[in-house]
Amino acid sequence: MYRARDRVENEEWLARMNRAADSLDLGSEARSIAVDLFLSHVPDADRSKPAVAAASLYAGSLIVGEQRSQSRVAETMDVARLSIQTRWKDLLRDAGFHPPEW
Repeated sequence: MYRARDRVENEEWLARMNRAADSLDLGSEARSIAVDLFLSHVPDADRSKPAVAAASLYAGSLIVGEQRSQSRVAETMDVARLSIQTRWKDLLRDAGFHPPEW
């Protein structure tokens, strides 16, 4: 869980995620879940925030069935695909989901 203050402190990242979600044509439910995932896992280091934000968008899209490719999300968020690949399963597990075993 996160605090209301986390939302205020990360307003810039939430706006960036929203712009990326627009570009990815994600619905409101995927966006909401992605924001919750991000705010629940905000890293202390600013340099890690882009990767966690991108992984949150990817995981949010999976949860609601609006799957987007890791490559597309990574490109939209301007991070390496590997950044998403190494984080998204942990985000799902921490949220109580079982990641697929593809």
